[in-house]
Amino acid sequence: MTDISVQVDHVSKRFRMYHERNQSLKSAIMRGRRSVHEDFWALKDVSFEVPTGSTFGLIGSNGSGKSTLLKCLAKIYYPEKGSISHRGRIAALLEVGSGFHPELSGRENVFLNGSILGMTKKEVTRKFDEIVEFSGVEQFIDQPVKNYSSGMYVRLGFAIAINVDPDVLVVDEVLSVGDAEFQEKCSQKFVDFKAAGKTVILVSHSMTAVQEMCDSAAWLSHGELVSVGAAEPTIRAYLESLNSPSA
Repeated sequence: MTDISVQVDHVSKRFRMYHERNQSLKSAIMRGRRSVHEDFWALKDVSFEVPTGSTFGLIGSNGSGKSTLLKCLAKIYYPEKGSISHRGRIAALLEVGSGFHPELSGRENVFLNGSILGMTKKEVTRKFDEIVEFSGVEQFIDQPVKNYSSGMYVRLGFAIAINVDPDVLVVDEVLSVGDAEFQEKCSQKFVDFKAAGKTVILVSHSMTAVQEMCDSAAWLSHGELVSVGAAEPTIRAYLESLNSPSA
């Protein structure tokens, strides 16, 4: 459907949990037996659709599968079952400084990270000044990023991702590291994105931020989808579950 930007269709993601310290192939062969492990399903049959031009939140407690799902959306992980489809270019900002080389300068990392996100050198050159201005790290742009604070990492990483001009932007909790002024700039970018018909999918533990920014939300618990719908009632149900005696 043309009004659906992202479709998550019966997605399940498994990780193997090993019970022995040494899991090398050589040691397994030497012992003449297979490694001992069990399967941990981080996502279990999750399905939902994200409308084009919306801001969509993923909420849930730690270990609920939110970040795993974002990494599946960004094609860092691939599900064992089900599929994820999206329309247009997707850019992801999942971890502080993801894609950055610590020994390179901010300037060099802008070009490196831009290329990882699918921009040509010509595109990065054209948008370089805008990226640096948005990040607010002009004074340190030629310093190695290993000397950057976590906030500087986030600001520069977000400035690059937002200037990829993606159709879908996937953002993890990282924005909480920025100061109030930067968070306001990010919020305005989300508004501009929505006005331009772009889609934002974000994870945040701040229910206030999700309620203010998101049109709809999906609530995950222990890898399963509990509910999906308008942001306010979904958040309310999630918060009520935390306060219930059985939570």
